[in-house]
Amino acid sequence: MTVRLVIKGRVQGVGYRAWCLHTARNLGLVGWVRNLENSDVEAWAYGPSSVVETLIAACRTGPSYARVTAVDVEKLNTPEKVSEGFQVR
Repeated sequence: MTVRLVIKGRVQGVGYRAWCLHTARNLGLVGWVRNLENSDVEAWAYGPSSVVETLIAACRTGPSYARVTAVDVEKLNTPEKVSEGFQVR
């Protein structure tokens, strides 16, 4: 399963990218996470459906200082070409 997530709320300046990186790596997912100019965080993840769903659920809470108001989920048909592992962009 491949998804693009846009996480909204107070998600920049609170360690969200590092938290997402750690969480996704622990789950064994491939992908990346980055800040967007509008103060949202974007993530792309690829892996088994149940594992990706676990990441999505975790992203709805995030790290302790984050205040997530929404997670937009876009399911994609094909994986983006990325190197192995999960990265911060």
